[in-house]
Amino acid sequence: MTFDPHPPRIVRPDKAPPLLMTKEQRIEALARSGMQGVAVVRFTQELSQWEPEAFVRAVLVEWLHVVEVWVGANFLFGHNREGNFTVLRSLGARYGFRAEKIDPVRYKDFVVSSTRIRRLVGEGRVDEAAVLLGHHYFIDGTVVRGAGRGRELGFPTANLRTENELIPPAGVYATTVTLDDVLRPSVTNVGMRPTFGDVDQTTVETHVFDVDRNLYDSTVRLSFVQRLRDERAFPDVDALRAQIDADCRSARRLFGRISL
Repeated sequence: MTFDPHPPRIVRPDKAPPLLMTKEQRIEALARSGMQGVAVVRFTQELSQWEPEAFVRAVLVEWLHVVEVWVGANFLFGHNREGNFTVLRSLGARYGFRAEKIDPVRYKDFVVSSTRIRRLVGEGRVDEAAVLLGHHYFIDGTVVRGAGRGRELGFPTANLRTENELIPPAGVYATTVTLDDVLRPSVTNVGMRPTFGDVDQTTVETHVFDVDRNLYDSTVRLSFVQRLRDERAFPDVDALRAQIDADCRSARRLFGRISL
């Protein structure tokens, strides 16, 4: 069972963090883990006011008819987060279901958490985030038309429009693109194209290696493997072209050392 929207969006929208996954990606991940079904509870301001017992009775007992409920170690629920695991177990005894707690996942000497992963991605440390995620951080999107500058430079790019909220910071990354179920190495620029100064919002532009075809309207998954450098302005187009060529060579060397 999961909530949508994310509860902080309703109870404290000014402090709600960008999410690591869209709802569709979250359901996909749950399905991959072996879940046969997912219950999505629409989280509202009214629901946020429910006492713990009201939530358990209405959602877990009367709607889902649960037999077992497993929650994370820091699970809190109900109005003002007054419900904890002890409360849940007590309510389970009353309503006839078993409540169990899942221990935190640890890596080295710390707990793996969405907060830590979010910080690593937000700092561009995507390779470190991948260790905690168990896979490279990815975003999904649709290829849309851009200014065509990449093709003019000899490095055609796919401009990605995405619903994902958390985008790594401006810079150049070694990435992979899943296109038509095929994983392809690529290099991606995230940022504002400072050499040209022709955009007013962050763009995500990916040059897919050894692919020369129209990708417009294609749905792709872009995975961030490693940050290569900061985004910066170049004095002229030739200097930019030389740097893109160097970025591609760096990415190819990296992909030559690791298994995709």
